[in-house]
Amino acid sequence: MQKTNFHYEILIGEDCSTDNTREIIEEYARLYPEKIRIITSEKNVGPRQNSHRLLNHSKGKYIAECEGDDYWTDPYKLQQQVEYMESHPNCSLCFHAAEIIKAPKKSTGKQIRPYKENQVSPIEDIISGGGGFCPTGSLLYPKKFMETPPDFYWKAHVGDYPMQLILSSKGYTYYIDKGMAVYRIGVKGSWSSRLNEDKNFKEKMIEVYMGDISVLTAFNTYTNLRYSMQIEKKIMKLEFEILLLKKDISELKSSKFKAYINEMGFKKRIEIYVKCHLPILYIILARMKINK
Repeated sequence: MQKTNFHYEILIGEDCSTDNTREIIEEYARLYPEKIRIITSEKNVGPRQNSHRLLNHSKGKYIAECEGDDYWTDPYKLQQQVEYMESHPNCSLCFHAAEIIKAPKKSTGKQIRPYKENQVSPIEDIISGGGGFCPTGSLLYPKKFMETPPDFYWKAHVGDYPMQLILSSKGYTYYIDKGMAVYRIGVKGSWSSRLNEDKNFKEKMIEVYMGDISVLTAFNTYTNLRYSMQIEKKIMKLEFEILLLKKDISELKSSKFKAYINEMGFKKRIEIYVKCHLPILYIILARMKINK
């Protein structure tokens, strides 16, 4: 549906799907050969490599992300983002709001909308917000910034968080306060669904938090400690969450976390109480939060 005053191409990373996806997209490619290209291989390469080979095969100046469980809703999405990027060459990442839909098409009445107006998004917000701060289906950025990403991007447990950090450090990030995409949850096989259905949910969450810490530590080195203060604050929060899941009360009461606890509001303290004293209830609520 995209309407633009520039040419664009649609690259589809077909990573050896086990349903009839390939047949469907091959038919679309036959109908629109000037616009659609399929990038595939004889064996599954995984999400990170699949995404990067699309970037390597692309001919354009910019990359717009749209993963398989998300979709765009505004015909002028690309036009608006590219116009901004073209007139602001120092901008290295542009994103916008997105509606949250529960698969297949059930509205949740919620949005991913970090601000209430168009504005520059400080990298500190990207760091503290985690990978879900910017809807992946809203991202648009200059191709050149992700052609040769640092090693920690390839080693990371997820792709969206390190990518957003890297891009934000190349210039600045701009947010358009308009819902132009849908972030769809509850899709079978998606990362959040697999996590939510895992019997070892607590252990998996600890792995996720530790993965985030590894990403932030490597990013801190990559940026020559430029954002150390915010990174250390985020790491402390993640370490605190890990100790909560482990119910290590004595360590939580240590002087290391005293200032962090003092900054918390009443709601957060109640959440901590539930985690420590009603762990089963907390896990149920956490699963519900991931599936929202």
